[in-house]
Amino acid sequence: MKLRSFFYLLATIATGLFLTGTIAFFWLFAQSPLGLLNGSRDEPSAAMFISKQAPVMASLMVNPDRLTALRQIVVKPGKRKQARAELDQFKQGLIGATGLDYQRDLQPWLGDEITLAVTTLDIDRDSENGQQPGYLMALTTKDPQRSREFLQVFWQKQAIAGTNLIFEPYKGTKLIYGSELKDSQTRKPNPPLLLASAVIGDRFVLFANSPKVLRDAINTVQAEELGLENSTNYQSAIANLTQGRIGMVFLNLPQLAALTGEESVAVTNSEEVSAVYQGLAIALGLDRQGLTAETALLAPAVDIASTPSTSKSVGALKYIPASSPLSASGVDLDRAWANLSQGVSGYRSVADLVNRPVEALNDRWKLDLPQDIFSWVKGDYALGLVPRPEGTQEKTVSDWVFVADKSTDQTAQSAIEHLDDIAKAQGISIGSLQLSDQTVNVWTRLLVAGDAEKRSQKTVDVQAQVAGVHASVGNYEIFTTSVEAMDDVLKATKNPISQTKGFEQAIAPLSTPNNGYLYLDWQTAQPILESRFPVLKVLEFAGQPFFDHLRSFTISSYGSRSGVQRGGAFLKLEETSKVK
Repeated sequence: MKLRSFFYLLATIATGLFLTGTIAFFWLFAQSPLGLLNGSRDEPSAAMFISKQAPVMASLMVNPDRLTALRQIVVKPGKRKQARAELDQFKQGLIGATGLDYQRDLQPWLGDEITLAVTTLDIDRDSENGQQPGYLMALTTKDPQRSREFLQVFWQKQAIAGTNLIFEPYKGTKLIYGSELKDSQTRKPNPPLLLASAVIGDRFVLFANSPKVLRDAINTVQAEELGLENSTNYQSAIANLTQGRIGMVFLNLPQLAALTGEESVAVTNSEEVSAVYQGLAIALGLDRQGLTAETALLAPAVDIASTPSTSKSVGALKYIPASSPLSASGVDLDRAWANLSQGVSGYRSVADLVNRPVEALNDRWKLDLPQDIFSWVKGDYALGLVPRPEGTQEKTVSDWVFVADKSTDQTAQSAIEHLDDIAKAQGISIGSLQLSDQTVNVWTRLLVAGDAEKRSQKTVDVQAQVAGVHASVGNYEIFTTSVEAMDDVLKATKNPISQTKGFEQAIAPLSTPNNGYLYLDWQTAQPILESRFPVLKVLEFAGQPFFDHLRSFTISSYGSRSGVQRGGAFLKLEETSKVK
């Protein structure tokens, strides 16, 4: 054999081995639980059963057992038992309302997708007997024979328990349900949640709370134009989700508003449809430190392309102390507020939630917050909550800090002076003092201290109550609710929140450039939020063990194009739950 032929043969063998090894590596990685970290671009296959009018669809596009396997890899050996127990709780929670047992009933045959949906606002569309939403659960099967055997055993048990079973052929599919479910003809306002089932080919097992929900699902498959997959809103939202995912949620916002008992303007007034958010798609992914979410919010009324404003941390964050558990930062507050207020205008409860704090401040300070402050904040800004110990009992008292770049708007300085005029009109005195070598302006209100008996004496104790503090530092105007908070802010440049490890880790998985961040350090903010919103404790109890592991929560906006506003979120989780 010639030397050249030998080298050609050797190169061919080496190339073949390399390609084989590469293919094998990627195949093994795809089968490994670690492959879940990359996710996929797949769409929920069960969307074919969901109509365009469905309020909610949520899909887990991976077998739950693979999540357990991944969790066992990434946690420390000593925590694996706890991690497995928590994921077992999650698996059962997916089907808890059905009365099924995940490990016994589903695990042997369950495939790689679980889709849950609220398909209709009212199954029989009869308001006289109350509103009963339609619920659908679609499961893929990896073993059609075992899934059929499961259904056979399941319905045998129902029959033994006294349920009169009905086997209804419908368009090539057999529906099975109890006689009390037939066509939802009962006039009881809140009938018990019972099951109807159907097997679609060798791939899907469907469960619903009424046979009518199953019939509608089958009709949707056969009339494709009615399905969610052919919805313009759904297609537009999905097209803007570019990251790998293991799950997906799609919300039809006008229908969801009606489901929660409050019809949106979009549902009741067709002239206002373009003025509200129409849909929201959320792609859920995995990160070694937590969960990621990519969002696509459909806002046809805001059909103006906007590019992300910054590729680095917002400059105003350098004045937010590292101790702040809550901060919001971005660029052009005026535009951000206009887009937000316009977008939620069609949903009364959401609009109230957004507008109520602003209106409260307007009433308290006798000003128009959007006009007097937001309008001149065209550059970067940051808002932060600064906790500080007060008194001997170490009771947490929180101050607010607002920082805005005033160099980008010529009217900013006159607007700030106008704020001083508003304060004077309310009987508030304006003075100045030196703080950390910086002159700051203090708004103070004089109060008479002591009880009525002491005030009747000749000596009256007059105290000055600080209503607010503001200072000009470089291109920024800084506002705080106390002198102590201003002192913290002026010292913050030595240790700002933007340079803390927690903040850096919280924003690392999010895309850049973006429009800034809303950041919540859950462990620090939790006692503050619980004291102000007691209902939060109820939500935490319902959300265990998730809230036990939550370390921080960060969201960001990536700009908009063609009526779709893109964004992302990251939930950083701790490896072990807190000891209580």
